[in-house]
Amino acid sequence: MDFRQVLPPRARRALDHVAAGVSGPALHPGLRITLNFHPDRVRGGVPILDALARDGAYHSQFVTGTSNGGLTAHPGGDRTRWESRIFGGVYDDAAPVERPLYGALNFRHQVVGAAPRFGSSHLRLAGTVLGRATFCYPDSAAEPTDFGVASAMPLIALAEADEQDPLNDYIESHVHAGVLLARDVEALVLDASYRDTPVEEAARRLPVPLEWHPGYRLTVTELGAPPGAGTASSATVSSGSAGCGKGASGAPGDLESAAPPESDAPPYSAAVLASGGHTPGFRTPKA
Repeated sequence: MDFRQVLPPRARRALDHVAAGVSGPALHPGLRITLNFHPDRVRGGVPILDALARDGAYHSQFVTGTSNGGLTAHPGGDRTRWESRIFGGVYDDAAPVERPLYGALNFRHQVVGAAPRFGSSHLRLAGTVLGRATFCYPDSAAEPTDFGVASAMPLIALAEADEQDPLNDYIESHVHAGVLLARDVEALVLDASYRDTPVEEAARRLPVPLEWHPGYRLTVTELGAPPGAGTASSATVSSGSAGCGKGASGAPGDLESAAPPESDAPPYSAAVLASGGHTPGFRTPKA
């Protein structure tokens, strides 16, 4: 069955619009989309993880009014204009809840998620979501001309050949027809700095497995050193709530278990996890 036949009409038209203009190899089914966000943020007086538990869904900036990126998801705003261009106007008169959700394709298999610029933790989406996602490179804020879908993905080769700042080294994804935690999420992956905190307690109330990544560690001396300078210090700054961080949602609505997802691909293999699986240029300690 063509997956587009069971999607809401807008989502189906958006996917068809993007797919009509792209060609390339199919996306490997073992790759995953991650939705990076800050799990200790509060929206409307409600902690983000409590809001996720309440709603059972991850929501876009059009619904929440919050973001770790630009706050332009409103009539006349940049996000509205970008979506109109990318999806051929399909969402121009859509209700906020109908609009796509933003994440990134973790083609580099990073344990910190595909786009740590937008949050130190992430939701890792199930492989079934790939078929209803569209992709662009670079970020939609740059008004890109290169796009992809699961059946035709030319963007990985583009990204691998490009030289970006490590925090901009991601392929943006747009998940259509929503993200329900119980249906679409393989795991919530938290930064290790949240162990034994209220964030961990809230995370364990979600209907998804909880996993951990080792986080980043940076010496204070390295923090102030010129690029490329080698330094050493016993004082360190760890990632977490102060870490880099577009949770496209700001939600409500990404190791306890290093088991790889069921697939013939190696994205979450022991070798990748042992190496930290992080972007070159950052030093990630082993768990």
